[in-house]
Amino acid sequence: MNHIPMRMHVPSLRPQKLTRRAMAKQQTREKVLQAAREMFIERGYEGATIRDIARAAGMSTGAVFASFTDKPELFDAILSEDFAALVDPMQDAATTAPSAREALVAMFGVAYRMHAAQLPLIQAALAASWTRTPEAEQLRRETMRPVRALVTEALERGVDRGELSQRFDLSLVADVVWDLFLAGYRPAAFEGLSTEGQTGRLAERIDLVLAAVKA
Repeated sequence: MNHIPMRMHVPSLRPQKLTRRAMAKQQTREKVLQAAREMFIERGYEGATIRDIARAAGMSTGAVFASFTDKPELFDAILSEDFAALVDPMQDAATTAPSAREALVAMFGVAYRMHAAQLPLIQAALAASWTRTPEAEQLRRETMRPVRALVTEALERGVDRGELSQRFDLSLVADVVWDLFLAGYRPAAFEGLSTEGQTGRLAERIDLVLAAVKA
């Protein structure tokens, strides 16, 4: 069975014309998101206040709160954007790889390169993950689901090609590989490890995992 996801063609619908008020609200949201991203990268999650973000966006704190309920919601909106932006390039990298191992390494290499310029934001995201409410954590996992699904799909293709054994729970293997991927941000942040170094170190760990589930 071929598990390579097909991008569905959806007939284009005539976009609804936004009202002036809706356009202004959308532009405000985008300005807040951009300013917040810069502040979180510069000062971290705890250091960046809503007042700082509003000042950087050139607006009042009330305008910020008109778009977002609080700082956690604003921060998670930025992370959601980042994960959404990863899906297509990671999928492209995976579908041209000749093996499950190469697909995983290529996909995570894409993520490391895209995040190289904003490591403080990733650090803040990992730190904030320990203090989220259960509801916020569930929403975060839903946001990451398309990216994590690519990992499982790469492993499934490995089974189809006879590279990996069918005896193992692929969702568990995918969890292990995902955790190794996240762990790769720490040496980049604290040891100055390059993107190539991150990817190479992760490849060694993926080799260990896949050796255990080899067909």
